[in-house]
Amino acid sequence: MKQMGKRTLCLLLMLVLTISTAVSASAAVSDDTLAAAVADTAQYLYETVTSPQVGSIGGEWTVLGLARSGYAVPAAYYQDYYAAVEAYVKSCDGNLHDKKYTEYSRVIVALSAIGKDARDVAGYDLTVALGDYDKTIWQGINGPIWALIALDSRNYPMPENPEAETQATRQMYVDEILSRQLAGGGWNLTAKGGSGSADPDITGMALQALAKYQDQAEVRAATEDALSCLSAMQDSGGGFASWDTANSESVVQVIVALCELGVSLDDPRFVKNGNTLLDNLMTYCLPGSGFRHTQSGGGSNLMATEQAFYGMVAVQRARQGQNSLYRMSDAIAVGEENGRPSSSGLPGKHADVTARPITAPGKTFDDISGANAHENQLAIEALAARGIIDGRGGSRFDPDAPMTRAEFSAIVVRALGLKPAANDAFTDVPSAAWYAPYVGTANTYGLINGVGGGRFNPEGNITRQEAAVLVSRAADLCGMDTDLNDGAVRDVLAQFTDYVATPEWAREGLAFCYQEGILDDSALNIQGSAAILRCEIAQMLYNLLGSANLL
Repeated sequence: MKQMGKRTLCLLLMLVLTISTAVSASAAVSDDTLAAAVADTAQYLYETVTSPQVGSIGGEWTVLGLARSGYAVPAAYYQDYYAAVEAYVKSCDGNLHDKKYTEYSRVIVALSAIGKDARDVAGYDLTVALGDYDKTIWQGINGPIWALIALDSRNYPMPENPEAETQATRQMYVDEILSRQLAGGGWNLTAKGGSGSADPDITGMALQALAKYQDQAEVRAATEDALSCLSAMQDSGGGFASWDTANSESVVQVIVALCELGVSLDDPRFVKNGNTLLDNLMTYCLPGSGFRHTQSGGGSNLMATEQAFYGMVAVQRARQGQNSLYRMSDAIAVGEENGRPSSSGLPGKHADVTARPITAPGKTFDDISGANAHENQLAIEALAARGIIDGRGGSRFDPDAPMTRAEFSAIVVRALGLKPAANDAFTDVPSAAWYAPYVGTANTYGLINGVGGGRFNPEGNITRQEAAVLVSRAADLCGMDTDLNDGAVRDVLAQFTDYVATPEWAREGLAFCYQEGILDDSALNIQGSAAILRCEIAQMLYNLLGSANLL
């Protein structure tokens, strides 16, 4: 599945939403509208959460949504996440948290979604913690809810915890959830039975955990009471409010609950004034930018976007007759053998082009990660992990600096797995220079030419249009079809205001890179003669290798 350009996908979503609204203000969201929203949000998250880490925002929920959506994500994205999890688990000796055991559950769910076994992560069994009943329920109802969701996601056997004062069973967690149900049928974060105000988020999550236990009469009865409670709580617009504020996350948790239970969103109990839960959720959508938390909450909110995304994925899976979000027997497989990518390239690639193995998992730089998180962090880290790109000393990458023609030659040769060998083709490339073998190989394989007069200008900064041409030549070696006729070139480049300022020799390469998503087409100008930045080059090569099945 080829990823659309961000601008194209955003415009498509705005169009289908506009058409849906124009047809009928109360019309249910169509399959096409849902598919466009899922693809648009997937692309936004993939480009925003460039390097998912262990964390409740920008981590497991993005991985879960993308993995369960079917959206075309390079295997390296999940491989790098798994490497980050392994590094994190090692750093804390397998103890993710002393008290908040939902930390274990959240990671287990994400690992299960990408086909990884949570019982062997860097030598640690992450499910063991959930065998301790007392510690799991310490933080309240969230503990047993997410313990069940996590353990059932891959049908893990109930782990035995030798250090537990009370060894847990699945039934103990089911009973704990039931014991906390309020008289009105719902649940909230703190109450344990009795009267009280139900919260739609907690009620939805409780139902998600109980969905697989509907063979028990007590669970079925509790579920029906909870559904009645939620139906009564739903507002006239089809949504829900938590703490007196209507918000997208509350809607999502109820959506996922209904999907896990096999209850249609068109069920009359959950259609108010013609509005379904999904209709309501889409009112929070910001095409091209994710989802809002509240209608008056300004711009995009990452937590709201992650939840809205996996909520839409849950609906799409239900409509397509697939396993529900948390029933992961059909999880994707993200394989990696002996540190080498499972991908082996496209048919027709040059025989000398090979995938680079991950040799430094989790490698990062201080000026692109943590508080300095960079939008191209995923691409930079993926290339650094494979020894394709280096920093500039002192754990710095210097993402916004230009790159020389010599440096670019080196990373392209490394990216394609070619053997460096000098060829003395240029008078200004000394044979003793560190870059001589890379320039020689790049020239031998037709990737680079000189600047005239037998010179290469190795220390000159490479421009955006030069980089596009070189990357298109690399794509040709990778087996991609890079030939575009004049009409196709014009159609792709005509959207840019400075298209006519680009030289003829660069246009086909630029058009190819924009068409294949190697270059981002959301900018207004090409700026072909401007020096391209190190972060942009990393993203281009990352996109190329993903498209060429070399990650």
